[in-house]
Amino acid sequence: MSREYLKKATLTATSDTSETHETVKHILAEIEAGGDAKALEYALKFDGYKGTVVLTTEEIAAACALVPEKLKADIHFAHDNVRRFAEIQKSTLTDVEMEIEPGFVAGQKAIPVDAAGCYVPGGRYSHIASAIMTVTTAKVAGCRHITACSPPRENVGVAPAIVYAAHICGADTILAMGGVQGVAAMTFGLFGLPKANILVGPGNQFVAAAKSILFGRVGIDMIAGPTDSLILADKHADAHIVATDLVSQAEHGYNSPVWLVTDDRTLAQKVMALVPDLIADLPDTNRENAFAAWRDYAEVILCNDREEMAACSDDYAPEHLTVQAKDPDWWLGRLTCYGSLFLGEETTVSYGDKASGTNHVLPTSGAAGYTGGLSVHKYMKIVTWQRSTREGSRRVAEATARISRLEGMEGHARSADVRLAKYFPDETFDLSADA
Repeated sequence: MSREYLKKATLTATSDTSETHETVKHILAEIEAGGDAKALEYALKFDGYKGTVVLTTEEIAAACALVPEKLKADIHFAHDNVRRFAEIQKSTLTDVEMEIEPGFVAGQKAIPVDAAGCYVPGGRYSHIASAIMTVTTAKVAGCRHITACSPPRENVGVAPAIVYAAHICGADTILAMGGVQGVAAMTFGLFGLPKANILVGPGNQFVAAAKSILFGRVGIDMIAGPTDSLILADKHADAHIVATDLVSQAEHGYNSPVWLVTDDRTLAQKVMALVPDLIADLPDTNRENAFAAWRDYAEVILCNDREEMAACSDDYAPEHLTVQAKDPDWWLGRLTCYGSLFLGEETTVSYGDKASGTNHVLPTSGAAGYTGGLSVHKYMKIVTWQRSTREGSRRVAEATARISRLEGMEGHARSADVRLAKYFPDETFDLSADA
């Protein structure tokens, strides 16, 4: 297999995060010990915010009233798509049972977690879509309490559109608190909140570190790094659209990798020529991010054929994977490692990011090699159960006793022995390890 790098990244999205980790660990410990007061102290320090932390019904209504009607309609449209897709996902989880032995039945149930904490970024960008993606899926899953947490802006509070989206999607509480202190508030049950069973949603490196540190005490959707995107394109692709899509994802952040994998040198050269002008045409902050991401993290890779392109993509295991090549069904069947797949020019990662229905909280930094993104399933606990008649337990008890003794776990063996002795007093069983 030969891959020619027409553009090679000088940096990678993984870097030393030990300093961030220690800082976040210290903040979490202080907030856990100091409770509400310490969380408020950090909110003032980092966000300069002195307003209400748990938004009241009146404050939510006032924020919602500030949202333009057209934007409200767009939020409802996106919410409806995400909700319906989550509902069809949930329908794939069914309670089942089977008879293992005559009289011995085992089963499976899917139970939603009780309390979900949904983090919604609100710093450089107001992530309205993140409120839709996280709160809606938790609601469809059946979580009894959903907290939406978003950083407030000084003298403003949480962006009204985020408040509106969280509210109409089903948040029970909206918390005006961001960063580590917001994550801590949901985890430790501050400000009268129930302690979250799971934390979901994207965030900066401090939010990601907090979720990583707390994982185990609570569930999380995934450990996330900078967003990344890969496009597979052949000679049939439109170079301008390919370049535009790469730039659209590079604007996420200075360290957001974008990759183009193609088997057509002419297309690759056209795309590389177009990208700089497309970046230059962006607004200031977006331009700075996209320029740095393209300069330091982007790659353009030339392969021999589509099989080699697919293998290259699977090696990268991108968060977002776009195919702009002929025969999309072949790619759908062949590709195996991605967070979300976008087939054909007629769809784009931006659709999935905002309104098409699939979730935009996805695995990054190669994690798509072993996990998918946020879905209704993430909020569900798959638990098992069993029941048996006395006769049905006979063979299971015998096997348990002998296997346990072979393992040296005599206590386990005796829990089977006593049942055999009680249920079948007139019978003799050879339950030794070497039987």
